[in-house]
Amino acid sequence: MELRINIDYNQILKLIQQLPKKEIERLASSLQSELLIPKSSDTLKELILKAPIWTDSDYHDYNEARTHLNQSRIA
Repeated sequence: MELRINIDYNQILKLIQQLPKKEIERLASSLQSELLIPKSSDTLKELILKAPIWTDSDYHDYNEARTHLNQSRIA
C-alpha cells in the first residue's frame, strides 16, 4: 500500500517547527545519517574500481579455454 501526499517545503518546515525539541533532534539525526549513507551508484563505482582485473596473459588463457570448449561441443 502506498500513500502519496503533495506538500511543499514551507508546509513541511511548519510541521517540523511544531514538533517538540527532542523530536526535532531525532529527525535531524535521522536526516544526517541519511545524508552520510553512500548512494548505490557510489557503492557500485567503488566496487568496480576495487574489483580484481585480468592481466593480458589471464585474458589470453581465458580465450584459449573458451575456444577449446566451443570446439569440443557437438554442434
